[in-house]
Amino acid sequence: MEWILAQQTPLSSHPATDSKIVGAIPELVIILIILLMIATAVALVTQRLRIPYVTGLVLAGLPITEVLSRRIGLDPSLVLNLFLPILIFEAAINTHISHLRSTFKPITLLAGPGSILSSVIIAILVKFGLGLSWIPALLIGIILANTDTVSMIAVFKEIRVPSRLTTIVEGETLFNDAAALVSFNLILVVYATGSLTVIEGARELLVVALGGGLVGAILGYLSLPIFAQLNDPLSRLLLTVALALGTFQIGQFLGVSGAVAVVIAGLIFGNLGLTRSSSASDRIALLSFWEYAGFGVNTFIFLLIGIEINPVTLWKILPSILLVILACQLGRILSVYLLLAGLRWFDRPIPLRWQHVLFLGNIKGSLSMALALSIPLTLPGRNNIIELIFGAVLFSLVGQGLSLPWLVKRLKINQASDEMEQSGKLQIQLIAAKAAQDELDSLLKSGILPKAIYEELWASYQARVAESERVLRDFHNQYRADQLRGDRHGLDAIRRQLLLAEKGAVSAALRKRIVPEDLVQPYIKDLDEKLLKLEDD
Repeated sequence: MEWILAQQTPLSSHPATDSKIVGAIPELVIILIILLMIATAVALVTQRLRIPYVTGLVLAGLPITEVLSRRIGLDPSLVLNLFLPILIFEAAINTHISHLRSTFKPITLLAGPGSILSSVIIAILVKFGLGLSWIPALLIGIILANTDTVSMIAVFKEIRVPSRLTTIVEGETLFNDAAALVSFNLILVVYATGSLTVIEGARELLVVALGGGLVGAILGYLSLPIFAQLNDPLSRLLLTVALALGTFQIGQFLGVSGAVAVVIAGLIFGNLGLTRSSSASDRIALLSFWEYAGFGVNTFIFLLIGIEINPVTLWKILPSILLVILACQLGRILSVYLLLAGLRWFDRPIPLRWQHVLFLGNIKGSLSMALALSIPLTLPGRNNIIELIFGAVLFSLVGQGLSLPWLVKRLKINQASDEMEQSGKLQIQLIAAKAAQDELDSLLKSGILPKAIYEELWASYQARVAESERVLRDFHNQYRADQLRGDRHGLDAIRRQLLLAEKGAVSAALRKRIVPEDLVQPYIKDLDEKLLKLEDD
């Protein structure tokens, strides 16, 4: 964004330059106020019309393209170095590793082979359909083959879907950013040098991905003792900002994937740092900050996407854009339905209704546009490539963004039985009461809370815990009776979480040489069989 980057320009000692910069500040403030007012109006309208907020932002930005496009713009460097790390880190610290572990295979399948297959299909169709050379066709394929992290996480936050499906979507969008960035850079290397063998490319991809994971793991674990030593909540918050932005920059500096580094660092910090080294109030403050940061970044990104796109220009090349859109959809169809059809041989199958959501949920956004704007100026047909990508992104955000909530409701994916609704409410009540009791224990040990007040408050929470546990036990007994009658519903989500906890504990005991391996393997195999028999939550 030119108006943001302008504030980073060093001040000159020349009086005329100083006066220009000072005079530009009120204009920047006015533009910022206008954008915030537009975002507020969009929030009100989208709530009333029940459409995704990000789609409303893009549509709101389209009419003001000619008014503000000369003053502001979607700067690719700003998106990749500031916005993307913030959004990836915010998603990573809210992702539970146990959920990723249980969905690792479909995530890997979609983010790895699925992304490559889709890229190749799009590139081939675009090359022969539009007569482009291989380099521009491959760039279009790579840029449009990957689901955009910013777009999908923003849309899925507004749609209630099963937790496993949410984890698969968020996991794919988190990890295939690395594939897009690395593959994009490899194609640019081929364009600059004129050659790159398949072996060299695969080795480079492996080194960059594994190197990014290593950098993220090191920095994530190093941040834990520092976070534990800080007593000031604001200092802890600043540490997380430094971790998110610094990890990305260090990864880029070392020539590895900064996106992968931020994902791994965020997962480590979110699952170890927040749960072990902070009080409940500190965790709420920190997570609230990152939620607000993610929301603010989303707001500006999608407004700027709408402002950056010129509908008049896209209308002139509409047939070519439609071909690119068709290629994207065909690539996604084959990568989802074809690859996931074989998943049943080594993991729990993905229901067909979920596959429909994974297909339509392949929404593009800021990353695709940022990569398009990063294409070298010397590449022949650069402007045409950018327009084609912008057209596909606009269709994705508006067409797929509006139809995805409708599809979820149509497929009845977001509906839960009355028993599950009641069970979920009881779980929330039980979790909240247990957390409050833990906080009371901490306050008592620190000397802040008198013993008499502690006992009174603890007893009141214990009554709530006892009531929730009693009703949940009744639900569980009913669930077991229904199982005997062949009616399976109810508490499979809880049973899965318990079985995963068992598996994690036994695996940890094996790594510590506490139990012999020949006894552990049959037990883990039995747990895996039980997990496969459970219905998807």
